Amino acid sequence: MRIPCPYCGSRDSSEFSYRSDAVPVRPAPDAPISAFHDYVYLRRNPAGLIREHWYHASGCRQWLVVERDTVTHIIEGASLAQGGAR
Repeated sequence: MRIPCPYCGSRDSSEFSYRSDAVPVRPAPDAPISAFHDYVYLRRNPAGLIREHWYHASGCRQWLVVERDTVTHIIEGASLAQGGAR
């Protein structure tokens, strides 16, 4: 699988580290404990196009948001994660 890094160009996925789904948003500090439970433990597992965080560890050391199809593993594109991954 090749990932299109905005800085380094198309690179093999072995240069990257996968983090997680890029969609979930961390709850506010004053949110109920159930919101944190859901954030940490409950994840969707959709078939199709999803957004993921990847770290280019063997290259520019930037966090990317990669759009990948989970059925075919075809990567539609990648962009820099704003402010790094959280």
